[in-house]
Amino acid sequence: MAAMRIGILGAGVMADALGTRWAAAGHELMVAGRTTEKARALAEKWGGRAGGFRETAEFADVALIAVLYQGMPATLAAIGDGLYGKPVIDCNNPVEVDHFTLVTDPGRAMAREIQDATGGQVVKAFNLCHARVWEMAPLLFDGRRLSVPYCTDHPAAAAVARQLIDHVGGEPVSVGDLRHAHHLEAMAAIVISLLFGGRDTSTVFNLVDAIPSV
Repeated sequence: MAAMRIGILGAGVMADALGTRWAAAGHELMVAGRTTEKARALAEKWGGRAGGFRETAEFADVALIAVLYQGMPATLAAIGDGLYGKPVIDCNNPVEVDHFTLVTDPGRAMAREIQDATGGQVVKAFNLCHARVWEMAPLLFDGRRLSVPYCTDHPAAAAVARQLIDHVGGEPVSVGDLRHAHHLEAMAAIVISLLFGGRDTSTVFNLVDAIPSV
């Protein structure tokens, strides 16, 4: 696939980590954030542009939504229909950190809420690791590429997600359609609890089959 225009919605550590890798892979980036200065700093780092949320959504061939769950309603309102029909990567986790449980309704994933609100083709991906993991190059654990589970209802969006996973050095692993996003978010709650419990930020689940020794 050719280089894409990627709209990064959010200017925090996940946006920085993934956007940096995608810029290095030759994609064209625009970023929007609640803090204009942070968005401009990332755009300068990537050789891209900063803009408003709606502007960035309309710019994008594919978008990454990377904001805290508390700010999601305001972000979706600002985007409007700018992502309608486009692939949208959702790396968010609606996890509260008092008891490490999901704040969404039972069985209702944030990914589904984003898809319903935007009309985009949402792919749940990149939500199971700390941002520092995505900065690793090469992205290897025990000599194997990190597996990156993803799920979506849309084959075309899945193809885009596989390319973007590959461009950070990961191994794409399809876990089915978007109904499984709730399970990925629940898995993330476990990872987050481990990190808050003192585990290193490189803690991951690596789901790729080990290569048997000969």
